[in-house]
Amino acid sequence: MQVNWKGEIWEKDAPFLHVPVQQSFCLQMGQGLWRVARNQQLQQEGYSEQGYLTREQSRRMAPSSIAGTNHRKQVQGGIDIYHLLKARKSKEQEGFINLEMLPPELSFTILSYLNATDLCLASCVWQDLANDELLWQGLCKSTWGHCSIYNKNPPLGFSFRKLYMQLDEGSLTFNANPDEGVNYFMSKGILDDSPKEIAKFIFCTRTLNWKKLRIYLDERRDVLDDLVTLHNFRNQFLPNALREFFRHIHAPEERGEYLETLITKFSHRFCACNPDLMRELGLSPDAVYVLCYSLILLSIDLTSPHVKNKMSKREFIRNTRRAAQNISEDFVGHLYDNIYLIGHVAA
Repeated sequence: MQVNWKGEIWEKDAPFLHVPVQQSFCLQMGQGLWRVARNQQLQQEGYSEQGYLTREQSRRMAPSSIAGTNHRKQVQGGIDIYHLLKARKSKEQEGFINLEMLPPELSFTILSYLNATDLCLASCVWQDLANDELLWQGLCKSTWGHCSIYNKNPPLGFSFRKLYMQLDEGSLTFNANPDEGVNYFMSKGILDDSPKEIAKFIFCTRTLNWKKLRIYLDERRDVLDDLVTLHNFRNQFLPNALREFFRHIHAPEERGEYLETLITKFSHRFCACNPDLMRELGLSPDAVYVLCYSLILLSIDLTSPHVKNKMSKREFIRNTRRAAQNISEDFVGHLYDNIYLIGHVAA
Protein backbone atom coordinates (compact mmCIF):
# COMPACT_ATOMS: atom_id res chain seq x y z
CA MET A 1 0.00 0.00 0.00
CA GLN A 2 1.01 3.60 -0.60
CA VAL A 3 -0.05 6.85 1.06
CA ASN A 4 -0.47 9.97 -1.07
CA TRP A 5 -0.27 13.65 0.01
CA LYS A 6 -3.92 13.63 1.14
CA GLY A 7 -3.33 10.75 3.56
CA GLU A 8 -5.29 8.28 1.41
CA ILE A 9 -4.21 4.61 1.23
CA TRP A 10 -3.95 3.20 -2.29
CA GLU A 11 -4.37 -0.44 -3.32
CA LYS A 12 -1.10 -2.10 -4.01
CA ASP A 13 -2.52 -4.53 -6.57
CA ALA A 14 -4.03 -1.84 -8.78
CA PRO A 15 -1.39 0.87 -9.17
CA PHE A 16 -2.66 2.00 -12.53
CA LEU A 17 -6.22 2.51 -11.32
CA HIS A 18 -5.13 4.46 -8.25
CA VAL A 19 -8.36 3.70 -6.40
CA PRO A 20 -8.28 4.51 -2.65
CA VAL A 21 -9.24 1.66 -0.36
CA GLN A 22 -11.61 3.89 1.56
CA GLN A 23 -13.37 5.09 -1.58
CA SER A 24 -13.57 1.58 -2.97
CA PHE A 25 -15.08 0.24 0.23
CA CYS A 26 -17.64 3.06 0.36
CA LEU A 27 -18.50 2.45 -3.29
CA GLN A 28 -19.15 -1.23 -2.68
CA MET A 29 -21.24 -0.47 0.40
CA GLY A 30 -23.28 2.12 -1.49
CA GLN A 31 -23.96 -0.32 -4.34
CA GLY A 32 -25.01 -3.00 -1.86
CA LEU A 33 -27.40 -0.68 -0.02
CA TRP A 34 -28.84 0.51 -3.35
CA ARG A 35 -29.54 -3.11 -4.38
CA VAL A 36 -31.31 -3.80 -1.06
CA ALA A 37 -33.45 -0.69 -1.35
CA ARG A 38 -34.23 -1.43 -5.01
CA ASN A 39 -35.26 -5.02 -4.22
CA GLN A 40 -37.61 -3.81 -1.49
CA GLN A 41 -39.14 -1.29 -3.87
CA LEU A 42 -39.64 -3.91 -6.55
CA GLN A 43 -41.26 -6.29 -4.08
CA GLN A 44 -43.70 -3.58 -2.99
CA GLU A 45 -44.58 -2.77 -6.59
CA GLY A 46 -45.36 -6.43 -7.37
CA TYR A 47 -42.12 -7.66 -8.96
CA SER A 48 -40.27 -10.85 -8.18
CA GLU A 49 -36.64 -11.83 -8.38
CA GLN A 50 -37.25 -13.85 -11.54
CA GLY A 51 -38.87 -10.99 -13.39
CA TYR A 52 -41.98 -8.89 -13.68
CA LEU A 53 -45.41 -10.06 -12.66
CA THR A 54 -48.40 -9.34 -14.78
CA ARG A 55 -51.13 -7.08 -13.51
CA GLU A 56 -53.52 -9.99 -13.21
CA GLN A 57 -51.02 -12.02 -11.18
CA SER A 58 -50.28 -9.13 -8.85
CA ARG A 59 -54.01 -8.47 -8.50
CA ARG A 60 -54.57 -12.13 -7.57
CA MET A 61 -51.73 -12.03 -5.05
CA ALA A 62 -52.92 -8.80 -3.38
CA PRO A 63 -55.88 -10.25 -1.42
CA SER A 64 -53.91 -13.24 -0.23
CA SER A 65 -50.94 -11.08 0.81
CA ILE A 66 -53.19 -8.66 2.66
CA ALA A 67 -55.02 -11.49 4.37
CA GLY A 68 -51.72 -13.10 5.34
CA THR A 69 -50.40 -9.81 6.69
CA ASN A 70 -53.54 -9.20 8.73
CA HIS A 71 -53.40 -12.74 10.05
CA ARG A 72 -49.79 -12.30 11.12
CA LYS A 73 -50.63 -8.99 12.80
CA GLN A 74 -53.48 -10.59 14.70
CA VAL A 75 -51.27 -13.45 15.75
CA GLN A 76 -48.64 -10.97 16.96
CA GLY A 77 -51.11 -9.47 19.37
CA GLY A 78 -53.51 -7.00 17.76
CA ILE A 79 -54.92 -5.44 14.62
CA ASP A 80 -52.58 -3.13 12.72
CA ILE A 81 -54.44 0.19 12.47
CA TYR A 82 -52.64 1.18 9.28
CA HIS A 83 -53.65 -1.97 7.43
CA LEU A 84 -57.13 -1.74 8.90
CA LEU A 85 -57.57 1.71 7.42
CA LYS A 86 -55.90 0.95 4.09
CA ALA A 87 -57.11 -2.56 3.30
CA ARG A 88 -60.35 -2.80 1.32
CA LYS A 89 -61.89 -6.04 0.07
CA SER A 90 -63.61 -4.39 -2.85
CA LYS A 91 -64.50 -0.97 -4.21
CA GLU A 92 -68.08 -1.33 -2.98
CA GLN A 93 -66.85 -1.47 0.63
CA GLU A 94 -64.69 1.66 0.37
CA GLY A 95 -65.74 4.48 2.74
CA PHE A 96 -65.27 5.68 6.31
CA ILE A 97 -63.84 3.09 8.64
CA ASN A 98 -66.16 1.47 11.15
CA LEU A 99 -65.27 3.02 14.50
CA GLU A 100 -66.39 -0.09 16.35
CA MET A 101 -63.46 -1.96 14.84
CA LEU A 102 -60.94 0.49 16.29
CA PRO A 103 -59.66 0.53 19.87
CA PRO A 104 -62.06 2.45 22.16
CA GLU A 105 -59.46 5.12 22.96
CA LEU A 106 -58.97 5.92 19.27
CA SER A 107 -62.73 5.93 18.59
CA PHE A 108 -63.42 8.34 21.46
CA THR A 109 -60.60 10.60 20.31
CA ILE A 110 -62.13 10.83 16.82
CA LEU A 111 -65.62 11.51 18.17
CA SER A 112 -64.34 14.13 20.62
CA TYR A 113 -63.73 16.51 17.69
CA LEU A 114 -67.44 16.57 16.80
CA ASN A 115 -69.91 19.16 17.98
CA ALA A 116 -73.24 18.25 19.56
CA THR A 117 -75.15 18.10 16.27
CA ASP A 118 -72.63 15.84 14.56
CA LEU A 119 -72.35 13.67 17.65
CA CYS A 120 -76.11 13.12 17.64
CA LEU A 121 -75.89 12.09 13.98
CA ALA A 122 -73.01 9.75 14.78
CA SER A 123 -75.11 8.10 17.48
CA CYS A 124 -77.45 6.87 14.74
CA VAL A 125 -74.59 4.70 13.45
CA TRP A 126 -72.45 4.06 16.52
CA GLN A 127 -74.97 4.32 19.33
CA ASP A 128 -72.83 2.90 22.11
CA LEU A 129 -69.82 5.05 21.24
CA ALA A 130 -71.55 8.38 20.51
CA ASN A 131 -73.73 8.19 23.65
CA ASP A 132 -70.72 7.78 25.93
CA GLU A 133 -70.91 10.06 28.97
CA LEU A 134 -67.29 11.19 28.69
CA LEU A 135 -67.91 12.72 25.26
CA TRP A 136 -70.96 14.68 26.39
CA GLN A 137 -69.23 15.71 29.59
CA GLY A 138 -66.41 17.20 27.50
CA LEU A 139 -68.91 19.08 25.33
CA CYS A 140 -70.67 20.51 28.38
CA LYS A 141 -67.52 21.69 30.14
CA SER A 142 -65.92 23.09 26.99
CA THR A 143 -68.97 25.30 26.31
CA TRP A 144 -70.12 26.04 29.86
CA GLY A 145 -66.97 25.95 31.95
CA HIS A 146 -68.68 26.25 35.33
CA CYS A 147 -72.01 24.99 36.62
CA SER A 148 -73.02 24.30 40.19
CA ILE A 149 -74.17 20.82 39.23
CA TYR A 150 -70.61 19.85 38.26
CA ASN A 151 -69.59 19.88 41.93
CA LYS A 152 -72.60 17.94 43.21
CA ASN A 153 -73.43 14.29 43.37
CA PRO A 154 -75.41 13.53 40.20
CA PRO A 155 -79.07 12.69 40.83
CA LEU A 156 -80.65 9.44 39.80
CA GLY A 157 -80.97 9.19 36.03
CA PHE A 158 -78.46 11.99 35.40
CA SER A 159 -77.00 12.18 31.90
CA PHE A 160 -74.52 14.68 30.47
CA ARG A 161 -76.29 14.47 27.14
CA LYS A 162 -79.52 15.58 28.79
CA LEU A 163 -77.59 18.26 30.69
CA TYR A 164 -76.17 19.58 27.42
CA MET A 165 -79.68 19.97 26.00
CA GLN A 166 -80.78 21.81 29.13
CA LEU A 167 -77.76 24.12 29.07
CA ASP A 168 -78.34 24.89 25.41
CA GLU A 169 -82.02 25.61 26.01
CA GLY A 170 -81.21 27.78 29.03
CA SER A 171 -78.65 29.80 27.04
CA LEU A 172 -81.19 30.47 24.31
CA THR A 173 -83.68 31.54 26.97
CA PHE A 174 -81.09 33.86 28.54
CA ASN A 175 -80.37 35.48 25.17
CA ALA A 176 -84.07 36.27 24.86
CA ASN A 177 -84.73 37.20 28.51
CA PRO A 178 -81.82 37.11 31.00
CA ASP A 179 -83.98 36.79 34.11
CA GLU A 180 -85.97 33.90 32.69
CA GLY A 181 -82.76 32.20 31.58
CA VAL A 182 -81.21 32.36 35.06
CA ASN A 183 -84.47 31.13 36.61
CA TYR A 184 -84.47 28.21 34.16
CA PHE A 185 -80.96 27.18 35.22
CA MET A 186 -81.97 27.34 38.87
CA SER A 187 -85.16 25.37 38.34
CA LYS A 188 -83.19 22.54 36.70
CA GLY A 189 -80.65 22.51 39.52
CA ILE A 190 -77.86 23.61 37.17
CA LEU A 191 -77.07 26.82 39.09
CA ASP A 192 -77.37 27.74 42.75
CA ASP A 193 -79.16 30.91 43.73
CA SER A 194 -75.94 32.71 44.59
CA PRO A 195 -74.35 35.82 43.00
CA LYS A 196 -70.95 34.17 43.10
CA GLU A 197 -72.17 31.03 41.29
CA ILE A 198 -73.95 33.11 38.66
CA ALA A 199 -70.81 35.23 38.18
CA LYS A 200 -68.67 32.10 37.68
CA PHE A 201 -71.18 30.76 35.18
CA ILE A 202 -71.10 34.01 33.19
CA PHE A 203 -67.30 34.23 33.36
CA CYS A 204 -66.80 30.71 31.95
CA THR A 205 -69.54 30.84 29.28
CA ARG A 206 -69.17 32.28 25.77
CA THR A 207 -72.63 31.51 24.36
CA LEU A 208 -74.45 34.37 26.12
CA ASN A 209 -75.51 37.43 24.15
CA TRP A 210 -73.33 40.33 25.29
CA LYS A 211 -76.10 42.93 24.90
CA LYS A 212 -78.47 40.94 27.12
CA LEU A 213 -75.61 40.23 29.50
CA ARG A 214 -74.88 43.95 29.81
CA ILE A 215 -78.50 44.63 30.70
CA TYR A 216 -78.48 41.85 33.28
CA LEU A 217 -75.26 43.04 34.95
CA ASP A 218 -76.52 46.61 35.05
CA GLU A 219 -79.51 45.36 37.07
CA ARG A 220 -77.58 42.83 39.20
CA ARG A 221 -74.68 44.83 40.68
CA ASP A 222 -74.03 42.08 43.22
CA VAL A 223 -73.28 39.66 40.38
CA LEU A 224 -71.14 42.35 38.74
CA ASP A 225 -69.02 42.73 41.88
CA ASP A 226 -68.28 39.00 42.02
CA LEU A 227 -67.62 38.92 38.28
CA VAL A 228 -64.98 41.65 38.57
CA THR A 229 -63.15 39.80 41.36
CA LEU A 230 -62.75 36.76 39.08
CA HIS A 231 -60.34 38.71 36.85
CA ASN A 232 -56.62 38.48 37.52
CA PHE A 233 -54.65 41.45 36.13
CA ARG A 234 -51.36 40.64 37.81
CA ASN A 235 -48.28 41.76 35.81
CA GLN A 236 -50.43 42.99 32.92
CA PHE A 237 -49.95 46.30 31.14
CA LEU A 238 -52.83 48.65 31.84
CA PRO A 239 -54.28 48.84 28.26
CA ASN A 240 -54.06 45.04 27.85
CA ALA A 241 -55.80 44.48 31.19
CA LEU A 242 -58.54 46.91 30.18
CA ARG A 243 -59.05 45.03 26.91
CA GLU A 244 -59.40 41.74 28.77
CA PHE A 245 -61.88 43.33 31.18
CA PHE A 246 -64.09 44.67 28.39
CA ARG A 247 -63.86 41.32 26.59
CA HIS A 248 -65.79 39.69 29.44
CA ILE A 249 -67.85 42.69 30.51
CA HIS A 250 -68.76 44.68 27.44
CA ALA A 251 -68.70 48.44 27.72
CA PRO A 252 -71.92 50.36 27.05
CA GLU A 253 -72.30 52.15 23.75
CA GLU A 254 -72.83 55.51 25.43
CA ARG A 255 -71.09 57.23 28.29
CA GLY A 256 -73.09 57.11 31.49
CA GLU A 257 -73.29 55.91 35.05
CA TYR A 258 -72.80 52.24 34.12
CA LEU A 259 -69.52 52.97 32.29
CA GLU A 260 -68.25 54.97 35.28
CA THR A 261 -69.14 52.05 37.55
CA LEU A 262 -67.23 49.61 35.36
CA ILE A 263 -64.11 51.77 35.23
CA THR A 264 -64.23 52.37 38.98
CA LYS A 265 -64.47 48.65 39.72
CA PHE A 266 -61.71 47.90 37.23
CA SER A 267 -59.40 50.51 38.74
CA HIS A 268 -59.73 49.07 42.24
CA ARG A 269 -59.27 45.51 40.97
CA PHE A 270 -56.20 46.45 38.92
CA CYS A 271 -54.56 48.12 41.91
CA ALA A 272 -55.38 45.13 44.12
CA CYS A 273 -53.71 42.74 41.64
CA ASN A 274 -50.57 44.91 41.25
CA PRO A 275 -49.72 46.46 44.65
CA ASP A 276 -45.97 46.57 44.01
CA LEU A 277 -46.38 48.27 40.65
CA MET A 278 -48.75 50.84 42.12
CA ARG A 279 -46.22 51.74 44.80
CA GLU A 280 -43.40 51.92 42.26
CA LEU A 281 -45.31 54.21 39.91
CA GLY A 282 -47.04 56.11 42.69
CA LEU A 283 -50.50 55.36 41.29
CA SER A 284 -53.77 55.19 43.18
CA PRO A 285 -57.18 53.86 42.09
CA ASP A 286 -58.18 57.44 41.23
CA ALA A 287 -55.11 57.84 39.02
CA VAL A 288 -55.85 54.55 37.26
CA TYR A 289 -59.42 55.76 36.77
CA VAL A 290 -58.12 58.88 35.00
CA LEU A 291 -55.77 56.81 32.85
CA CYS A 292 -58.59 54.47 31.80
CA TYR A 293 -60.72 57.39 30.64
CA SER A 294 -57.73 58.83 28.79
CA LEU A 295 -57.16 55.50 27.04
CA ILE A 296 -60.81 55.23 26.00
CA LEU A 297 -60.81 58.78 24.60
CA LEU A 298 -57.50 58.15 22.81
CA SER A 299 -58.87 54.92 21.33
CA ILE A 300 -61.84 56.76 19.92
CA ASP A 301 -59.65 59.55 18.60
CA LEU A 302 -57.20 57.24 16.79
CA THR A 303 -59.67 54.69 15.44
CA SER A 304 -62.69 56.81 14.51
CA PRO A 305 -62.84 57.80 10.80
CA HIS A 306 -64.80 60.92 11.74
CA VAL A 307 -61.83 62.45 13.59
CA LYS A 308 -59.61 64.07 11.00
CA ASN A 309 -56.93 65.60 13.23
CA LYS A 310 -55.57 62.72 15.29
CA MET A 311 -54.11 63.36 18.72
CA SER A 312 -50.33 63.26 18.73
CA LYS A 313 -48.20 61.52 21.31
CA ARG A 314 -47.00 64.83 22.73
CA GLU A 315 -50.56 66.10 23.10
CA PHE A 316 -51.67 62.91 24.86
CA ILE A 317 -48.77 63.11 27.32
CA ARG A 318 -49.47 66.75 28.07
CA ASN A 319 -53.20 66.29 28.59
CA THR A 320 -52.80 63.14 30.71
CA ARG A 321 -50.12 64.58 32.98
CA ARG A 322 -52.23 67.66 33.45
CA ALA A 323 -54.99 65.46 34.91
CA ALA A 324 -52.64 63.17 36.86
CA GLN A 325 -49.41 64.99 37.69
CA ASN A 326 -47.61 62.13 39.48
CA ILE A 327 -47.44 59.93 36.34
CA SER A 328 -44.11 59.72 34.56
CA GLU A 329 -43.82 60.90 30.98
CA ASP A 330 -42.30 57.60 29.79
CA PHE A 331 -45.17 55.56 31.23
CA VAL A 332 -47.78 57.75 29.50
CA GLY A 333 -45.80 57.50 26.26
CA HIS A 334 -45.92 53.70 26.45
CA LEU A 335 -49.69 53.91 26.89
CA TYR A 336 -49.98 55.92 23.69
CA ASP A 337 -47.77 53.49 21.77
CA ASN A 338 -49.93 50.55 22.88
CA ILE A 339 -53.15 52.14 21.63
CA TYR A 340 -51.49 53.28 18.42
CA LEU A 341 -50.11 49.83 17.60
CA ILE A 342 -52.79 47.44 18.95
CA GLY A 343 -56.00 49.47 18.77
CA HIS A 344 -59.12 50.24 20.78
CA VAL A 345 -59.28 49.07 24.38
CA ALA A 346 -63.03 48.46 24.28
CA ALA A 347 -63.47 47.15 20.75
